[in-house]
This record gives sequence, structure tokens and C-alpha cells, in this order.
Amino acid sequence: MRDLSASHDKYASSIELRLPSKLGYEKVAMNTAASVARLMGFAEPRVEDLKTAVAEACINAMEHGNKLDDSLSVGVILSMDETSLEVKVTDTGDGPTGVTESPNIDKKMLEEEDTRGMGMFLIQALVDEAEWVSSPPTGSYARMVIHLSPTPAP
Repeated sequence: MRDLSASHDKYASSIELRLPSKLGYEKVAMNTAASVARLMGFAEPRVEDLKTAVAEACINAMEHGNKLDDSLSVGVILSMDETSLEVKVTDTGDGPTGVTESPNIDKKMLEEEDTRGMGMFLIQALVDEAEWVSSPPTGSYARMVIHLSPTPAP
């Protein structure tokens, strides 16, 4: 008879971090996610994409969600299974409001627009799935997923 206890969980295992809302601590989450992705067998370019996306999500959570209040923590939950790695970054804020327009890269490069405000678009470009969920009064979270690509047959 097969043991079905593990099949009830969506992910085989997970790691949880609690970080102060202080710039610099995003590197802890970024390096932890990179280590997990490497252990899972992700190619190095995908690991680099993940590092950038996780760091950006953590910085957004610290700055926008928790207003750099270092008494508030940012949660980072890495959940992995055989085919994907999900990273959820939580904060105490309300999350993004309304529809965010795509940034004008040319104007930003020419310094005609503020160079900030590209985080969500950068994250979406770097991972396979990205969503931002607002769940007051408890806070909000960013959810990112990258999928392992099947190894090509020789």
C-alpha cells in the first residue's frame, strides 16, 4: 500500500525566512533562493534571474509594504517540488493598488522619467509566473514561480 500522506501537500518541502525591513537583508533571501535553485538543478542563468526577482520583491516589500519600519518583518517562503520553485514574499502593506502601466524604458534611459518603478515589470520578465495579492488586514504578498526545464535528450 502506498503512503499518501505526502501527496496532500502541494510542495515536497519548504523553507521560511523572516527578515527585518532593512535594506541589505534582501541578500539573505536572494542567496537562499539561489542555493535552493542550484540544489534543484536550475541552470545558472535561471538562478541569476531568480536572484534578481527575489531581491526586487524583498526590496519592494521592505520599502512599499513595510515603509522601511525595521520592527516589521518581511516573510520569504520557498516551496519546492520536483518541477518548480515558488517564492512568496510577504509584508504588512496593502499591496499594489489599481492598474500599473508598463514603464517607458526609453524615457527612463533618457532620464525623462524617474528610473524607479520598474520592479514588478522586471520580476514578471524574469520568472515563469508572478502575482501580487493584497489581503488586508494581514498584509500582502508577491508570489513568483520558476519551472525546471526538462533536460533535453542527448
